[in-house]
Amino acid sequence: MTSLLRVMFPAAIVALLVATSAGPSDAVVRAGRTFDGVWSVSIVTYQGECNRSYRYPLRIWYGRVVKADGDPNYQVSGTVARTGHIAVTVSGNGQSASGTGRLTENDGAGIWHSTDGECSGRWTARRREEN
Repeated sequence: MTSLLRVMFPAAIVALLVATSAGPSDAVVRAGRTFDGVWSVSIVTYQGECNRSYRYPLRIWYGRVVKADGDPNYQVSGTVARTGHIAVTVSGNGQSASGTGRLTENDGAGIWHSTDGECSGRWTARRREEN
């Protein structure tokens, strides 16, 4: 009986560890995808001589921010935390800007500034329906 317990107890511990480790990783994946989809972003300049406003689509995919269109004139990189906090850099035509803020389930807002420090403003985002 003692030898049977020596074999069964370690096997039971391993099974418990495997079962509990599989659950949280699935939950992390689901939480990390909360913001996945296409978002319409509106940028408004409040300070500086940059264009007054822009609007363009972004895609969030597994917590990464990427372009949602094929426009070769700009690049986007960034991340979204499970909490909705977002950090993004947009660059194109020799200019670059960084933004931070927070997303909720269907919208978001934050601030941005050009990397040369000449312009700054606010941004808003709204989740778009995908076809």
